[in-house]
Amino acid sequence: MKLDRITSNPNWMNGQPCIRDLRLTVRRVLELLAIYPDRQELFQEFPELEEEDIRQALIFASFYLDDRIYRTTAKR
Repeated sequence: MKLDRITSNPNWMNGQPCIRDLRLTVRRVLELLAIYPDRQELFQEFPELEEEDIRQALIFASFYLDDRIYRTTAKR
């Protein structure tokens, strides 16, 4: 799978993976998705973001998660 919108440069944003060389890291995009559940509001606040940027950020993040089972304190 080609993630052509995810860039990384050791001299830019401490080498963190970013969206299209913008000053938006993949991590920040994930945080913004949690803060702005309404994508239209997100795009109004961050007009440089595009739907494909979000899709690729989610795919990129999923590559770093494994299938381990974690115990949490949540009760069912």
